[in-house]
Amino acid sequence: MNSTGQAIGRIDGHAKVTGAARYSAEQPLPRLAHAVLVPSTIASGRVVTVDSAAASAMPGVLLVMTHLSAPRLPAGGMAGAASPPAGRVLNLLQDDRVHYNNQPVALVVADTLEHAQAAAQNLRIAYKKETAQLDFERAKKNPYKPEKAKNEAADTRRGDIESGRRNAAAVVEAVYTTPMEHHNPMEPHATVAAWDGDRLTLYDSTQYVSGVRNTVAKTLGISPENVRVVCPYVGGGFGCKGSTWSHVVLAAMAARQLGQLVKLVLERPHMFGPVGHRPNTEQRIMLAASRDGKFTAMRHDVIASTSRMEDWLETAALTSRMLYACPNQQTSHRLARLDTGTPTFMRAPGEASGTFALESAVDELSYALQIDPIQLRLQNYAEQDPENGKPWSSKSLRECYRSGAERFGWSRRTPQPRSMRKGDMLVGMGMATATYPANRSAASASAAILPDGSAIVRSGSQDLGTGTYTIMTQIAADALGLPLERVKFELGDTDMPRAPVSGGSQSAASVAPAVKAAALAVRRKLVELALADGESPLSGLQAENVTVENGWLTAQADPRRREPFAAVIARHGGTALEASADAKPGEEKQQYAHHSFGAVFAEVHVDPELGVIRVERIVGSYGIGRLLNQKTGHSQLMGGIVWGVGMALMEKTEIDARYGHAVNGNLAEYHVPVNADIGSIDIIVVDEDDQHINSLGAKGIGEIGITGVAAAIANAVYHATGKRVRDLPVTLDKLL
Repeated sequence: MNSTGQAIGRIDGHAKVTGAARYSAEQPLPRLAHAVLVPSTIASGRVVTVDSAAASAMPGVLLVMTHLSAPRLPAGGMAGAASPPAGRVLNLLQDDRVHYNNQPVALVVADTLEHAQAAAQNLRIAYKKETAQLDFERAKKNPYKPEKAKNEAADTRRGDIESGRRNAAAVVEAVYTTPMEHHNPMEPHATVAAWDGDRLTLYDSTQYVSGVRNTVAKTLGISPENVRVVCPYVGGGFGCKGSTWSHVVLAAMAARQLGQLVKLVLERPHMFGPVGHRPNTEQRIMLAASRDGKFTAMRHDVIASTSRMEDWLETAALTSRMLYACPNQQTSHRLARLDTGTPTFMRAPGEASGTFALESAVDELSYALQIDPIQLRLQNYAEQDPENGKPWSSKSLRECYRSGAERFGWSRRTPQPRSMRKGDMLVGMGMATATYPANRSAASASAAILPDGSAIVRSGSQDLGTGTYTIMTQIAADALGLPLERVKFELGDTDMPRAPVSGGSQSAASVAPAVKAAALAVRRKLVELALADGESPLSGLQAENVTVENGWLTAQADPRRREPFAAVIARHGGTALEASADAKPGEEKQQYAHHSFGAVFAEVHVDPELGVIRVERIVGSYGIGRLLNQKTGHSQLMGGIVWGVGMALMEKTEIDARYGHAVNGNLAEYHVPVNADIGSIDIIVVDEDDQHINSLGAKGIGEIGITGVAAAIANAVYHATGKRVRDLPVTLDKLL
């Protein structure tokens, strides 16, 4: 049986529901000391004095580390900062400078968590406060140009945008904004640091074990070979765990100074500042079209917030460059500095915020032209990448529009705003296009067939709860010719073959080809051993004349000539057969444009008197290559859509304008969707097999699900109410 693509239940599911799965903070390690961060209470300034006498004298306290007592690090702690995504500018108690509220300014370590927390509360720190820039509205008046937008130019221009606008029958020009948002994974950031002589082991909740190893080694000035990072499970990351943040290195510093293991788990409020966020954006869009709906000009100008310490750009205009065929286009990105922590990757960074603005503007233009929103998009369908002229590696967007509209019942929609009702509620239907790059990086894997005929396959990847354990087991089992229960896939350890960051929706597309190649390599070794062995019933056959299935080697012409894997290995010393393989992108990256596409349809019900919005149902149709597991794939896409609902209606980090702290820095006040907020979600995956991305035909799906959702909901709200909300989140006060 070929299990790849089947709806196989999670391999790690039983361990998780029974508590057997050990997350980073749950490692059963001896003599564990507990560390607590002490964060700054100002947004900009300096630490003037630290009175640690009372805290140091409290029961169980082992260490109070401040900028006055912390070990000095190479390059002032900045040696690892030049290698993003893992390497960032960190706050490692190397000076008295405060760059943002919630910056680590001390670390307290004690024998118990309670003792550490009590001592941290008794640490007395005085500051010299300086004027902080915390208002994005003011900061954006003095923007500056970043060096680049991901791997592209910050600004682009093609055609004659002024001529395109002059010749248009309709022009939409509007400003759209998105707020600061925080990731809030269920599992907080957590690190356990253990030294054995000069060798450091970190149990870290991370999306990139190899990145943590290299960044920590550079920061501490030690060899990467002396750092091991272990992360078998991640309780959600969404981008914030793709970088190595200050707490990881601080835990290692404290453990080295104390000579014992140190565990540091961030408290929920401490996750608002030191570990990234989605930044504010202001997006100005001009969209012009002829009477038949053909775009004649497009401009998308983005200003995004960043920190004083580091340039980090929300690349919101990248989607506009490639999604529609428009001969005259201009895009730009600018940054505005705030005295906050540095932003970072947050699920579909750039694309999530960019598609809100672009797809809202397209919807506005559809009303101006009185053209159906789907038809307007089809009028401007890009048959190739309009930015570089490359053909798509695959593109099923037309089918996504068709199948999504049919399932949703788009034909029942009447185009006029406020024209549909259900009882006393206003009904709105909106849609938007979804897209995300189909990324792939180099990866490696190893495979071993054990003496009992079972197999172990390894790659130093990560499972963020997305199903990596499961799909890699499926791929390995099929390639090996073994049943699923006879294959064990292991990940999350830098002692294993290297894999890329689990970000940018690339783990499946990158690691799966390496896993398949390693499994096929060790399978070939097994077959060759049997064919060369005079005692084997398969002796003398050619490899192409042998089938490998269910743990048996069988002659195609004579099924009686067969033997199990274990018998072959037993005759050759009874030791495991091993093989490894590398897989990386080839010339196809230069030959094709790699993207995933989709269409999102939303129905909202709005109370006309109270402005309360209810998302009744969402239909999403996606062209995402070959789905490696129907069940985990469906979960990934659904999770993205749920996140999109939160982005549309709830998520916003509120910053105190006086001190710079997040006033809703906890799960009680930072609102994310719960079950009661979610209506029906219907997901379609169209038939697509992209052989130009990898041999499995699979694209990543972790992030495309959020793209387009906020716009589809905002467009539906306009259809229901006739009020266009261009500033996320869409809250009831903006409708009244």
